[in-house]
Amino acid sequence: MTATSKLDPALLPGLLSQLPGWSLDSDAAAISRHLEFADFNEAFGFMARVALVAERRDHHPDWSNSYNVVDVTLTTHDAHGLTMKDIELARFIDRAVEGK
Repeated sequence: MTATSKLDPALLPGLLSQLPGWSLDSDAAAISRHLEFADFNEAFGFMARVALVAERRDHHPDWSNSYNVVDVTLTTHDAHGLTMKDIELARFIDRAVEGK
């Protein structure tokens, strides 16, 4: 399996168990996470850090920001579902939230 191969749905529970706070959509085509920060500056700084990594990986999140809230959805549009690119970016996002 390559990083851009659609994940076998049987693998998703195990992978998601390693990603607390992420939820699987009803079609198993995307994962999402709702994040709240202290203020707009912290939320926007987080988005900037993720954007730089996403650009290097050529894998961009679908997200929105309102003041201190960032909602993130990850899917691989070319694969029409989840791939390891989504899981790896979710892991990076979790580390960025933790400040690591």
